[in-house]
Amino acid sequence: MNVRNPLVLSAALLALGCVSVASGVQARDRDSDTAAERAPTGAGITWDQLTPDQQRALEPYRARWNQLPPERQQAFARGAERWQHMTPQQQDQARQRFRQWQDLPPDERQQARKRYEQFRELPPDEQERLRGAYRKYNSLPPEQREQLRERWQDMTPEQREKMKERWREATPEQRKKMKERREARNPD
Repeated sequence: MNVRNPLVLSAALLALGCVSVASGVQARDRDSDTAAERAPTGAGITWDQLTPDQQRALEPYRARWNQLPPERQQAFARGAERWQHMTPQQQDQARQRFRQWQDLPPDERQQARKRYEQFRELPPDEQERLRGAYRKYNSLPPEQREQLRERWQDMTPEQREKMKERWREATPEQRKKMKERREARNPD
């Protein structure tokens, strides 16, 4: 996947539902009683306060655990708790996504975090609309996704903005016609 395209990167992060699976940004299992939930906001978590399962998941951070900021400790503890409830397939997907995240240059990670925060500030109906658009995009054949990425990359910033504005202002019927015209131009 070409994560250098801001639109594709935003969509990928949207699909992940979080910036980093290991940082536990996404909602945690509300029924569990984890160290992160017991700790007051802004308070750190000692290694001994973690459950044995959390300690196993976070073993790579043990040596520097006390140097992590409290909010990072809490996020890691929540992520480790979520990890325990994932299926092996979900864990494999999370590992792959985390590797993709780690491969991003720092400036692209920062941009992705900013876009994720912007997404979280959207009204729930707009968030759901974007999730649906991503699911639809992701269901396209790889060749068609690549064509869309290439067309997006070939546009100037002005063309991209104009396209986004037209789409935002279009009625559902107009969007349908736009899609039909696009498909007629690219029948494959």
